[in-house]
Amino acid sequence: MPTVFSESMNLGDLLKYEAPNLYSRDRVTVVAGQTLPLGTVVGMVTATGKVKQIDPSATDGSQYAAGVLMQAVDAALAERPDGLMVARHAIVADHALQWPTGITTAEQQAAVAQLKALGVLVRQGV
Repeated sequence: MPTVFSESMNLGDLLKYEAPNLYSRDRVTVVAGQTLPLGTVVGMVTATGKVKQIDPSATDGSQYAAGVLMQAVDAALAERPDGLMVARHAIVADHALQWPTGITTAEQQAAVAQLKALGVLVRQGV
């Protein structure tokens, strides 16, 4: 029986188009206490401008989608100022998006609409 190899998700799986000259990207600080994979949909805490995984039940600004992480970030012990997210004028693949456990389909659809309003289009099967 042949050996089966599986490759983890990479940026090419997530990002299907971005504008030239890094226009689509923002450098962000990721809030401490989380380890987030590539493709995590993030919200921005209004008071600090830092990002964390989107939480539809939050009231600090992170209930709204602000972008999608373009790299995995380990901020388990301390905040990370070297996060990179796609924030505008881009296309991402739906199968590569990472959502919090327990998020409903309606909440995901609302977040996708919020991303669209920022110019980040979510496309199926690309």
